Amino acid sequence: MAQDSERPPPEEIVLYEKDPASKIATITINRPDKHNAITIAARHRFADIVHRANVDDDVKVLVIRGEGDNFGTGDDLPEMADLFSEKDVPWLHDFRIDEDEDVTYPPKGSYRHLGAVTQLYARSGEGMRDLQDFKKISIVEVKGYCYGWQFYIAGDADIVIASEDALFGHAAFRYAGWAARMWQWTLMMGLRNFMEMVFTGRPFTAQEMKECSFVNKVVPRDQLEAETMKFATACARNRPTDTVVMQKTFFEVFKQNQGEYMGSILSGWLESMLPGVLDDSDIQVDEALFDKGLTKAVKDNDANFPPEWRLSHAGRKQAK
Repeated sequence: MAQDSERPPPEEIVLYEKDPASKIATITINRPDKHNAITIAARHRFADIVHRANVDDDVKVLVIRGEGDNFGTGDDLPEMADLFSEKDVPWLHDFRIDEDEDVTYPPKGSYRHLGAVTQLYARSGEGMRDLQDFKKISIVEVKGYCYGWQFYIAGDADIVIASEDALFGHAAFRYAGWAARMWQWTLMMGLRNFMEMVFTGRPFTAQEMKECSFVNKVVPRDQLEAETMKFATACARNRPTDTVVMQKTFFEVFKQNQGEYMGSILSGWLESMLPGVLDDSDIQVDEALFDKGLTKAVKDNDANFPPEWRLSHAGRKQAK
């Protein structure tokens, strides 16, 4: 798939800067007019930046943040629409394969049409679990929405600092039932907490995520950037980079003992089952959803839930 002219190029969506003096680098998701929704190309750029920062001796701490009012709401859903529609379209772009190359994508109706994509997300290089292989320190700054892809990033980071208004979750629990990093979220949040999130589909507040050990610190919005930098500076000034890499290797062994990568494979396999699900819900993940208008469809579905459990800040305000 060629770069969509309606979407900014990945270099404009994912910004990167580093300060060799402090050894702190920053990735900023820069699409505030779309709640920092990430495109496929931008996700690939994110993966490449994390890989390079992992090698770069000028980087010891990587801060990941969002421009504007939100950390982000996940994938660019209109871009993903064809994958879940009745159209038989090649999905080679998610594999970094040009459509003019001599590669035939599995056809619609085959297990591999969706399964190849969802299982692709189990590995590094796709922007979905790259922080697992990052041997430096990663810190995520969360404000507003932390949904979908941004929720993956927060779950895989080493430290999460959140503003009081932050909401965490994944719309897939309302529209599909599962997502790529479920095993890791279960380990981070605890079984009962995460089961509640999955079964109700409701987002959790920053304070709730702090109480279940997913978030390290919750602060007022106007203190968020300063608090994040305080953590980043302390980490950068603590032990040498070699020590950090050794520490991260220990934690990676611990995570793999808990089955992190196996869980990624299982989550991908589970997502591959979506075409076989008999959908008796009020809203379906198919072409009709996007024909109706994504914003209206999501808003209508959100209204089916208690105000304090709704995904949107606007919908939640109705509870007050």
